[in-house]
Order: sequence, then C-alpha cells, then structure tokens
Amino acid sequence: MRLRMTIMAGLATLAGSVGLYPLFESTGWFWTGFGAVVSVAGAGLAFRRLRLPALLGPVGGLAALVVYLTVMYARDYALLWVVPTPGSVGHLADLASEGQDAVGRYAAPVPLVPGIGLLVAAGVGVVATLVDLLAVGLRRAAPAGLPLLAMYSVPAAVRDDGVSWLAFGVGAAGFLALLMADAREHVGGWGRPVDSRRRPDEVPMAGAREEGAAREERAARPDAGSLAASGRRIGVGAVAVAVLLPMAIPGVHPRLFDLKRGGGTQTVTTPDPLVSLKRELTRTSDSVVLTYQSDDPAGPDYLRLYALDRFDGDRWTYTALRSSVNDRLSAGEIPPPPGLRIAPRREVTTRVRVRSKVRNMTFLPVPYAPTRVSIKGDWRVHPASLMVYSLRDSASGRSYTVRSVRAQPTPGDLDAGSDYPYPPEVAARYLGVPRNVPQEVRNLARKVTDGATNAHERAVRLQRWFTQTGQYVYDLSEPAPQHGSDLVDFLLHSKRGYCEQFAAAMALLARIVGIPSRVAMGYTPGTETAPGEWTVRSRDAHAWPELYFEGSGWVRFEPTPSGSSGQGTATTPVYSQPAAPGTGQRPESTSGSPSNPTPREEESDDDGQQPRHRQDDEGPQSAPVAQEEDEKQPWAVPWIAGGLLVLALLAVPMVLRALTRRRRWAVLAVRTVPASGPVDDTGPAVDAQGRGRGPRPSADPAGAAHAAWRELRADALDHGLRWLPSDSPRAAARRLGELVDLDDEGERALARIARAEELARYSGSLPPAPAERLRADVRTVREAFAAAVGRRARWRARLLPPSTMAEARGTLRSAGGRAAELSDRLNELPRRLRRR
Repeated sequence: MRLRMTIMAGLATLAGSVGLYPLFESTGWFWTGFGAVVSVAGAGLAFRRLRLPALLGPVGGLAALVVYLTVMYARDYALLWVVPTPGSVGHLADLASEGQDAVGRYAAPVPLVPGIGLLVAAGVGVVATLVDLLAVGLRRAAPAGLPLLAMYSVPAAVRDDGVSWLAFGVGAAGFLALLMADAREHVGGWGRPVDSRRRPDEVPMAGAREEGAAREERAARPDAGSLAASGRRIGVGAVAVAVLLPMAIPGVHPRLFDLKRGGGTQTVTTPDPLVSLKRELTRTSDSVVLTYQSDDPAGPDYLRLYALDRFDGDRWTYTALRSSVNDRLSAGEIPPPPGLRIAPRREVTTRVRVRSKVRNMTFLPVPYAPTRVSIKGDWRVHPASLMVYSLRDSASGRSYTVRSVRAQPTPGDLDAGSDYPYPPEVAARYLGVPRNVPQEVRNLARKVTDGATNAHERAVRLQRWFTQTGQYVYDLSEPAPQHGSDLVDFLLHSKRGYCEQFAAAMALLARIVGIPSRVAMGYTPGTETAPGEWTVRSRDAHAWPELYFEGSGWVRFEPTPSGSSGQGTATTPVYSQPAAPGTGQRPESTSGSPSNPTPREEESDDDGQQPRHRQDDEGPQSAPVAQEEDEKQPWAVPWIAGGLLVLALLAVPMVLRALTRRRRWAVLAVRTVPASGPVDDTGPAVDAQGRGRGPRPSADPAGAAHAAWRELRADALDHGLRWLPSDSPRAAARRLGELVDLDDEGERALARIARAEELARYSGSLPPAPAERLRADVRTVREAFAAAVGRRARWRARLLPPSTMAEARGTLRSAGGRAAELSDRLNELPRRLRRR
C-alpha cells in the first residue's frame, strides 16, 4: 500500500498548492483543495490494496475526485447524495461555466464563489492524481515535482508579482520531504545496514573501558545520522539559493516582505489598455457603458481611465504602479493636479452610473483632475497621474460621485507657460524618446514645428498637421499598431489609422520637439440623452495626448479627426486651435462638440431613467474594462500551459533514450579500407556521382561491439532484468537467456552480441561481427525482452527508461565529484602558496 509515501505525496501537493494564495481573497480555497487531495490519496490506497496495475491508479483517483466534487457541489442532483448521475454531472458543468465567467469578471484576488471553488478543487485534485501516480505508483518521486511546478505557473501567468518567497519555500520543502521519504523507502528495502569493517577480536566486559583501538574503530564506523543531516543541509541550501539568487540577478526583484495584501506595497497589473480599443470602436452592437450627470455649464469633458507615460519604441504603456495603503481614497484628500497654478479653473461635480454588464472595470472613468471620489470599496489613486483604481473591486454596476477641477487655460496662459522650465521630475519622466526612433520621424517633427516660437505654438502645429495639413485619414480598417515600424508607417506612408495611432504619434512628436507628453485613454463625453444627463457607449472609447505646460498642468489636445469623418463625439479644445487669419482670435467651438451630438438611435426604458439595450446587447468590451458576457476569458490557459509543460518534461527521459541510442551508432569511428586491401562484406563505395571508388569505409569493429553491448545492457535495465556489472559477456548472456524465454533467432542474436563484445574486449586480432549485423541483433533481443516482460515494465521501458535515469545520476555524480575535487584544490591553494 505504501502508506507513508501516499501521505507524503498528499502533503507535497498541499504544500505546492500554497503558491495559489495570491489568486483568492479568502483561505477557503485551501480546504476545498485539501478535500480533493484526501479523496485522491484514499482512492490510490484502495487501488494498491487490490493489487491493481499502477497505471489504473489515475482512473481511481479521478473517479474519487468526481465523487468528491459531486458531494461538495452537486449532492442534490446525485443518487443518495454521493453517486454521480447525468444530472449531477450537468450541474457540475454548469457550475464550471459559471466559474469561468467569474474568473473573467474579477481581477485577482477573486472571491471564492462556488464556480471558482469547483475549478480550484478540480485543478488541485488532478495535480494530486499525477503526483500519486509518479511518486507512489511508479516509484519515481523526482518527476513528481513537475506537476507541483505546474501549480506555480498559474499565479505566475495571472499576476506579475507571482508568489512570495515564503510560499515558494513551503512548496519546495514539501517536495524535498517527498524525495527524502522515497529515498528512505528505497534504502529500507535493502534490510539492516551491514558494516563490512572487521570487528575487534575481543569484546570488552560489561563496565570495562574500551581500549584506544576499539574506540578508534567505533569512531570510524559510518554515521548514518550525520549523512542524513548532510542531506538535509544540502536540501535547505538548495532552497535558499533558489530564493536568494534571483535577488542578485538584474531585472529580477522579488518582494520579500509583501506577504499580506493589506500591508507594504503591491504592483498594480492590468491588461494592455490599448489591446482592445479597435474592437470597441468596430463593434456592431454599440453597447451602453455608463451614464452620468454633470453640472459643467460648458458641457462635460472627457472621462479618463489611463495615463500612459512610457514609450518603449513599440507601444505606449504606463509605468508599473506601486500601491500602498496610503493611496486609498479614504486615507485623505486626493493630491492636487501637478502644474496647475496660473490657468483659471472651475469645480465640476459628476455622478456616474456604470452598467452591470461591464466587466473588469478596475480603473474608474473620471474627469481630469479629480479632487474627491465617493465610491464604496477599496479604491486608490495614483498621486502622479491621478488615475483611480482598485486592486480587487470592479466598478461594474456601481454608482459614484466625482468632484473635479477643470482647467480653462487660454492661449495666452499656454504661451506664458512655455517660457518656464519644466520641473525635473516632469522632464525626466515625460520627455524620454527611445534611441531606436528613426531619424525620419525626428526630422518630421522638426519640419512640422519649424518656425514656431514656443511650446504652445509647436503643439498647435502638430495637432493641425494631423487634422488638416498632413492629409491623414481616420480609418478603422487599419490594424492596431504592434511595433514601432507600424507607427512609422502611419506617420510617413499610409497616413491612415484611428485614435490610437493619432494620439501615440502626436505624443511622440511632442516629446521629440521638447514638450512633455503622455497618452490618455478613456471615453469622450458621449451624447446628451436628457437635460444634464449623458450616455457613453462602447464606440465612445478614445485615446488622446496630454501635454504639460507649466502653470496649466496637463492639458488635452485632439489630433484625431472628429465628426462624421472621424471619431463622432471627439471635441477639439479652443486653446489648441490656430488663430483665425487676420483676427488673432480663435474659434469658439468645433464640429462634433457635445452640445451638438452626433445623432444616434437611442433606446430607453419605459420609465425614461436609463437607456435600454437590445436583446443581443450583452454589454461592452472596451479596451480597458468591458467585455461581452458571452465571451469567455482564457481562464484555462495557465492550466493547459502547465499541463503541456508537464507532458513535455515527462517525455524528456524517452527522448534522451532515443537520442542516446542514435548517438551510439552514429559516432562510431570510421576507418577507410585501402583500395589494394581486402574488400569486406559492406560492398563497394561510390562517390557523389555514383561512380565506384573501391571498398566502402567500414565502422570500427571494436566500437560497434562496445556500442551493441551498451545497448544490450540499457535494454535489459529498461525492461527490469537483472544485470550484474561483474559478469563477463558470456556469463551475462547466459543469465539473460535464463531470465527471458528466447526463440532460436533471439538466442543466436544474443550469442553474437556477447561473442563480439568478448572478442573486442579480450582479443585484438579477431574481428567481431559487422556493425549492421550487431545493430539488427540488438533490435531482435530488445523485441524479445519486450515480449517477455509484463505490460507495466514494457511501458516503463518506453516512457521512463531506467537506463536514462541511471546515466543522468551518473553524470550528476561525476559532475559533483569533479566539483568537489576542484573545491578541494582551491582550498589547498592558499596552503601551497604559504609553503612556497
């Protein structure tokens, strides 16, 4: 039954599952996994008690797992609350589907709803089944670490910060304990240890003192306790190196003290904000994202979600946010907007209601710059950009109120701000341009702004270049930019794109000409559906550049064409428009303003309180937040990737065995037989044109014999046949003939292999059999071995050949010996230098 190893396999699985802790809000997931592990372990014990084949163990483990899931989540649909039925299986499938939806709805850490609990129990149970099969059924504890490693791949794929060092240490300790238990069982199977050293001839009387020689002999006996302690020290040292070494590698920064979500700092991670922007703009069902009311007399401004401050040469992203408890909205007032000191401003109150169909809205759409946000939940603000976000909550279905200050700079204010130097923190963060930006793009920026007297005039000329003089076209059919070359093509060649290209291009050109810039993303004001009430739909998703002017702070520009030929609800700020010719005055308004919204087919509920969506309108899927309810998040991708990784690693021994066999026959030394010498039975040689050139080169006979003998030994070990290294070739062949019932052909093949090795080993004058004949003989004997052993041994020889494991252990042992020898030499070096 191997009770001890079964228990250790279960404990190792539970220790490895600790790495899943960053994915969940509570600790209830651990107990659901605990029940799954116990069920699988019990089924494994029962199958081994019945002496069933080891490969049937996973069947019993999975069956027990299904029963456990039925009892936990579908007992009302099962027979006698235990036996699965089609109804219970269907309910489990529906619950798993709900779990998938919940995974797509929440960002980690997620609440442990029943669907998610079912997925966790199923995943941990499958891992426990694989660990039990490898460590207990097949007695291969080392490969059992691969399924345990797969569990760590899930948080690593979902969260950038992965797992803490403490969780990794717990999982590593569980795996080491499993290896120690397996080694103890292997050694225990040898019986009591026997000391081959000679004992003293005289045994001292009771109470008598031992002589010096006896004491020395007793001290020279091997100390099993010290050996075990050395093994434990090696294991602890290995874990310590695995934890501490990444700290010394550039680019790897484990946060050792971020053990609780409520303390320290945390990294805020979201999907690429621009990854789904085009899909939002091209959706056939223009779904309602949110509705809001604003008391701004001039009409509301854009609702901003993200501020992308970093351009890496390919795409705009935002610098990783480090969140702490001090950033919570409840901790105090929101910091004032940077740089806003001179320009006039007014306070605006906006009341927002987000549709319940919206998914994954962990960043709040708010007017810039927010000064106070009233919303339930754990919401935080980034002081530098004033983005409002949450680590665990979603704005789906929520209502909140935003008090904001809206800057109203005049062209004169921006002209005056152009004369002041930028603060060092602004210049360092928002003026960087990668070196790989082509010179043609730099020349274009300088050409467009040539003759401008200040930063404000340069910004106006850049915006006018995209909207008028540059002959750019708003086109949603263009693919989303993925590389810097795509942006270069938009600027210099195609000149066709949508808001992402326009905003990214202007922000880059602004930095080239010395204006701090970033790319903002969110929604345009939408359309006014009732007096003072506005509706924002999925096609109102938008990206625009924000440029910094001292005294006015961050101000919005609009390089994307608006109106019917562009982004329908985009507006151009008055301060960003060039002065009318001959007047020096700027126009009062632009086409496509919120006060004159683009006509839309509106659908409202009977009560007139909220726009009604069509029956097929399942909610938006915006670039940052929204997602259609019928589209599933790839929740299973980490598990599938981990499973494929486990399968690939399990195939390593089989692949190594095949490569070793091929290498043994391929690297035989080849010697050329002279043309005047005797012609062997390998036939005449031909050149590249097919002309004969005398005898063909023949393989080294001794090398072929040794290769055949090594292959014979490896095949015998793979099929579980006894092989004594002390046997001569003839004795080994005789022993194999007794263990395996060979036919006449197999006996002759075995005899030829043994005879060839005997001659190659002990006689240098008699040539053994040809290499091709020996290779065919090895194949014949291998087939005889496979036919003589059981199915389990045959599959083990194919999938987990022991000869490969033995060679790997020998290689590691040899490498360890060489490393120890080198270490001894290094330790002796100072002493030798002192002697000299």
